[in-house]
Order: sequence, then C-alpha cells, then structure tokens
Amino acid sequence: MPDHDILVVGSINMDLVLEVASPPRPGETILARRAELLPGGKGANQAVAASRLGSRVRMVGMVGEDAIGAALRHGLAAEGILTDTVDVVPAMSGMAAISLTPDGENAITVAQGANGELAVEGILGLPEDLFACRALLLQLEVPLAAVVAAARRARSKGAIVLLNPSPPRQDLQEAVALSHWLVPNRLEAELLTGIADPAAAARAMLAMGPDVVCVTLGAEGALVVTRREERHIAAPRVEAVDTTGAGDAFMGALATALCEGRDAFEAAEFAVSAGALATRRKGAQAALPTREELDAFRRHR
Repeated sequence: MPDHDILVVGSINMDLVLEVASPPRPGETILARRAELLPGGKGANQAVAASRLGSRVRMVGMVGEDAIGAALRHGLAAEGILTDTVDVVPAMSGMAAISLTPDGENAITVAQGANGELAVEGILGLPEDLFACRALLLQLEVPLAAVVAAARRARSKGAIVLLNPSPPRQDLQEAVALSHWLVPNRLEAELLTGIADPAAAARAMLAMGPDVVCVTLGAEGALVVTRREERHIAAPRVEAVDTTGAGDAFMGALATALCEGRDAFEAAEFAVSAGALATRRKGAQAALPTREELDAFRRHR
C-alpha cells in the first residue's frame, strides 16, 4: 500500500496578491493598497486543502532552482505533505499575480515557470505503487500530456480520478474521459460546452465520459449530476473576504470525503462547506480550513 491516500499532480506557485479597488482596465496603471507574497498554485493548494482535512497527501510537481522554489517545497513539507516527488529544475518557479477587490472577487494571471517542465516521461518514471492510492487530484496548470498520463496510470490502479479543468481549454476529451469526477466552475463549464445553463452543460459533459460532473456555483453552492440523479447542494451563507482559494478548498475536501467513503452528494456537501469557509480569510493556502474548523462550521450550520 502507498504511504498516501491522495496523489496530487499539479502546479506549485508563489502568488503575488495585490489588493486593489478594482482590476485595471487595458492601458491603465493603478496603485495597489497592499501587496503580499503567498504560496499557491492549484495543485499545491489542493494538496494543502486535503492534508489539513486529515488526508495523507503526496505532491508531484516542479519548482525552480531559486529561493522561491525552496520556500515552496519547505511550505508543503511543513503541511505534512510528502514532497520527495517534487523535483527542482533549472527554471523560474511558477508565479501568479492576483488582483483582489474589496468584495472578495479576484482576477488571476499565471506564469507557468517550472510547472511547464512536468513531462510525460516524468510521470511514467514514477514508481507504480504511487498510483495505487485512493484518489488522484488533477488540474490544468501543468502540461496536459502529463495530466493524461497520470490519469491513465491512476485509473489502471483503481484510484478515483478527479479533474478540475482550470484553466479551461478545448482539447480535453481524453482527460475528461479518463476522469471519474469532472469539477468545473460555472464559467469553465460554459467554456467547455458552449452552454450557459449549468445543468445543461453538466449533462453535456457527462456524455463525454466521467461518472459524475460537479459544477461549482460560488455562493450558490454546487450542482452534482450523475447518470441517475441531479442535485443542487446549497452553500452556507458567509461574509466572503477572498474567494481565491475556495475552489481548491472544494477539491481537497471532495477528494478527502470520497476517500472516507461518502457518496457523491455527501462528498459534495462536505466540499461546499469547505469552499464557503475558505472565503472568510485572505489568501489561498492561508484560508484553507483545518478538519477541526470545518467540522465545527458544519455543526454550527
């Protein structure tokens, strides 16, 4: 048996968070009220989210030969995440610039850096038992070929494959077909299908091969569509401060709940609560709740 429940193959970034009154328009220069460097990247965020909720997590990814890369690896290890499969390569570590407005909304620009070096050969060279885990978490801030290779290996070992198609792209047929769970947000669902209605878009994506499509709806919760049933999972009302890490909190919580044996709708409810709770603090990883916090929040709810 592997030494982890959840394997995360994905991006590891340092986020430059800029607090602004509103995002700049084309050609406009604005002054940020505050700037802060915080660890991020969808892959790393989801790994931290799952680890804080009690899952044993291993991270596969790339960082650069720079001080940022060293800090990112150290930060993951400090969260209890296995990092011996995080490689250091001669490139700049991944970076993201996040414009954060007072109402908690954000706009994000990502520079792949070392994340772009994650190759199929690296995935194929990993030991076989790493993929004999309970769940594999995937996103699209690393090369698609590596995502597909990881999904194929994990699926062959019986792991639950969860794909968060973010940032969205059009050539995802193979990756989607290999996933058990496809988890886009409302905008990503529309971009993938050309359908604005989340329920209709989810049904269209379900026809592409996954067992479950879960469209996250922000403050409205999530829509879970299986081959037998559709169900809307309402989100608890919270005063949102920063939505940056909400989607990643959702993914880490969803994988954790599925590893614990919850059914699709119970897992989605658990994940919706985690996503809502993550909006009450600033930052991506800094906002991710612990299991104790999430359990208390759900009891109170």
